[in-house]
Amino acid sequence: MSSALPDLVMALVFIAYSMVMLLSFGGLLTWVERKQSAVMSDRIGANRAYIRIPFTNIKLVWMGLFHGMADGAKMLLKENFKPNAHDKLGYFLAPFVVFTPVLLVFAVVPFGGTIDPGALFPSLANWFGGRTYPMQIAQLDAGLLVVFAFSGLTIIGAMLAGWASENKFSLLGGLRAGSQMISYELVMGLTVMGLILIYGTVDLGSIVRQQSGQLLGVLPAWGVFQQPLAAFLFLTAAIAENKRIPFDLPEAESELVAGYFTEYSAMKLGLFMFSEFIQIAIVAALFSTLFLGGYNLPFMSDAGFLLPGGREIALSQGVRVPLQMLTFLGKVALLCVVQIQIRWTLPRFRYDQMLGLSWKLLLPVSVANLVATVLVQWWRGGGA
Repeated sequence: MSSALPDLVMALVFIAYSMVMLLSFGGLLTWVERKQSAVMSDRIGANRAYIRIPFTNIKLVWMGLFHGMADGAKMLLKENFKPNAHDKLGYFLAPFVVFTPVLLVFAVVPFGGTIDPGALFPSLANWFGGRTYPMQIAQLDAGLLVVFAFSGLTIIGAMLAGWASENKFSLLGGLRAGSQMISYELVMGLTVMGLILIYGTVDLGSIVRQQSGQLLGVLPAWGVFQQPLAAFLFLTAAIAENKRIPFDLPEAESELVAGYFTEYSAMKLGLFMFSEFIQIAIVAALFSTLFLGGYNLPFMSDAGFLLPGGREIALSQGVRVPLQMLTFLGKVALLCVVQIQIRWTLPRFRYDQMLGLSWKLLLPVSVANLVATVLVQWWRGGGA
């Protein structure tokens, strides 16, 4: 048997888990948004879609969960309308250029610590031969750079969709999307520079592991405690880059019909919308990884817990691996709810206000935060 086969199997397992997780979040968040907005405005929310048990009058409503299935079926079955005048290649490629990079970003995000399959499944110990695997699809030293590279591709997709549609509203939406996403991507890059200075790496796995320690003897060494201003700026810029209210100017229905995807229908339109909900989960995963200790609970590492005061609590492989995976999912889910709360709380900015917020406020503050971080790190190093 090839020695590479266990590695291939684990890689396929990680890819399958990541795809199922992201697609599940994307589908569930459509329901969460409906229900959460209903709770905030004292409404019942989505509850009309149901499945009837055959030969009975029993209707399974399940709190509106079937609305997501109805949306998917509607997108698949609707007529694939195309405008008479459009660039065929660009029009076809744009939804995929927007959707695919959103999934690829997660390839470098660690969703758990190191797993030893032989220890979890003793019957397979000989087959795995003592191999251990970080729970991450692609273990890249330049992981954070890959995140920005892939997220930058979505800018091209939005602009391509607006240009290829041969529609003035679509073109305006594409121009808005390009300027907005570039503006806030710059802010995101500057905010994470402070973390890079502190942790000395752009490897996301290493950044998570370095957050397992203690800060001032009582706090977990999470990025949010070391860079609180950067955490706020990063989350704001990430929400803006996802083009959701209050930053949804590229698709503002009161101004541009539907913005850069006005001329899209059926599943092509579905890809634009679905990518937006998946990106909510991606933003949550990146924020958790950079600022909230990733897949670890406070004071937790692959060895177990090291609590303030020096007390150690060891964890077995069978306890640690599920706990880390559930911790990561819990953090992502909580941050998704926070983003939806923001979306249904704040009103939409004007376009000039949105760009002014980036260039006149967030960018100077992120530069000041970076300069302050440099000075603090220089002082910690003895001024050498």
